[in-house]
Amino acid sequence: MSHSSAPANVPPPQKFTFQIWLILIIASIGFAFDIYELLMLPLILRPALTDFGIPPTLMLDGVPTPNPDFNKWVGLLFYAPAFAGGILGLLGGYMTDYFGRRSVLTYSILLYAVSAFLAGFSTGPWMLLILRCTTFVGVCVEFVAAVAWLAELFPNPHQRENVLGYTQAFSSIGGLLVATANSLAVALAAAGQLPTVVMPEFLTGLVGPIQIISDDSLPWRYTLMSGLIPAIPLIVIRPFLPESPAWAKKKAEGKLKRPSFAGLFSPELRTTTIVTAIMFACSYGAAFGAIQQMPQIAPGLTKDVAEYSEKIKKGQEKANLLREERGEKTKPVAKGKQLEKLAEQKLASDYTKVQEIGGLIGRFLLAALAVVIVSRRGLLRLFQVPGLLMMPLFFWFFLTID
Repeated sequence: MSHSSAPANVPPPQKFTFQIWLILIIASIGFAFDIYELLMLPLILRPALTDFGIPPTLMLDGVPTPNPDFNKWVGLLFYAPAFAGGILGLLGGYMTDYFGRRSVLTYSILLYAVSAFLAGFSTGPWMLLILRCTTFVGVCVEFVAAVAWLAELFPNPHQRENVLGYTQAFSSIGGLLVATANSLAVALAAAGQLPTVVMPEFLTGLVGPIQIISDDSLPWRYTLMSGLIPAIPLIVIRPFLPESPAWAKKKAEGKLKRPSFAGLFSPELRTTTIVTAIMFACSYGAAFGAIQQMPQIAPGLTKDVAEYSEKIKKGQEKANLLREERGEKTKPVAKGKQLEKLAEQKLASDYTKVQEIGGLIGRFLLAALAVVIVSRRGLLRLFQVPGLLMMPLFFWFFLTID
């Protein structure tokens, strides 16, 4: 039997017009900065909590002991925003149906971009937690709106699958970008080249006197503030973005109707829904419960921290020599805990870079192989089986390091 021609009821592929390309660009930016915003937390959590007076360890009778308050806030800052984003992300589907794909996509990106920027001015863990919750809400709603928009713009199943695969592959670019941004912020702070963050006066009135921000506190604050970046291209491109034609047509005809949530558990879909939900829960559990904890694990590699500390110290001394040659005032060289803190942040960002390069390769491989491998079960096993073998071996390897 020949398969050269598609069934008559399958829509033809969408032509790539200027507006379609704009939509793909903004969706790719949205997906990239979804992960950019999410992966900020593992990178900034340790130094931020330390600045808030909640260090990872306490000295009890001269022995370093894990700080229970630190562990409490780590857990809270991971699960509370995810819970808020998950609940309101479900409402995102209703919002996209009511307000339109373009509007919801635009304002959700603005929500998480502004929230991340304001989080850079956090004066304590509660302020950081609240702004991480609003960031997560924006990310989850944006994802729903972007997928719905792209799915309607590309009714041809084969083309739609390709478009969703390749645009979502940009997520790992976001992870790589945030690790690079954090690494750059650490390097600039170590060189004394980051402007001091000036806390707004109204925050002083709300929370009282604010501790002076030192150079080693600047990297995590600037990393958070960089989350404002996706709002810039969005503001420029938005006037040229069309609304989803399918949504606009249904609204004009008064046929907008949200599918029933209970329909997912109908006899023909029940098994697929339950199995898929469990798979997603396990994959996100692995991601946020293990893989994204690398920035918390890396500072425990004392030899690497010592090596990075030495590199940063030499870099600062070299920078001071250059300043002396130019007749400029030298800057204090980081010492002790301040130097160690900068080294830990740099080490964590470098580990995250390598991790996200792997994620980037995997996502693009998935998008490419989805076209070649017809069986979705076979495609899943191709990635799942090696992952099940490699992941425990990888973390076991860390247990063998002194």
